[in-house]
Amino acid sequence: MVGREKFDAELQQVQNLMYDLCDTAINTLNSAMDYLFANDIEGALTIINNDIHINRMEEEINDRVILLIAKQQPVATDLRRLMVLVKAASDMERIGDYAVNIAKETIRIGKDEHIAPIHLLEEMRDKTIAMLKSILDAFINEDIEEAKNIAKLDDEVDELYGHAIKTLLSVGVEQPAQLSQVTQLSFVCRYLERSADHATNMAERLLFLLKGKHYELNN
Repeated sequence: MVGREKFDAELQQVQNLMYDLCDTAINTLNSAMDYLFANDIEGALTIINNDIHINRMEEEINDRVILLIAKQQPVATDLRRLMVLVKAASDMERIGDYAVNIAKETIRIGKDEHIAPIHLLEEMRDKTIAMLKSILDAFINEDIEEAKNIAKLDDEVDELYGHAIKTLLSVGVEQPAQLSQVTQLSFVCRYLERSADHATNMAERLLFLLKGKHYELNN
């Protein structure tokens, strides 16, 4: 195998690892929310215990990229792709961290009955997961238009976030005894909103990869 073919094969392996990391992080976030809705403490504990796998996947991507740069001395366009993969992997590792944080809030809530607005959290989860799946598809297909559409979904998540926080604050005023759960669910809303922001970050990185210039989609 000649040098360029070897580089392309190893680059594809790194890309496939990044896709696997995306899929794992998305499923982990989705599961963490399922466990929250079900008051499933045991399930939440599995999210925390399995976080090391996502961390190791990101570390492997970083290590392989460093080796590729050191051994192959990639040209500028290849180097840009490698840097985008590293940053996208970091975004997905953070989403895994948010899943862990949600799991911790689930454990703190325990078996207590949920206060409103769980339906808003369900909507936030669904839109956030849709965003993450969309950006994964956009990366796989190198789809510029799908990447650009991420910003529209992010606006919808932001709107739901604002509505959910206002509703939770109202519950806290009306039911002071529920203030602890109000705080915990507010944190969950924030973790979902931040996960959506990372999807937007990834969309901007993909556009940089494909177009060669920086875009700010959430402005």
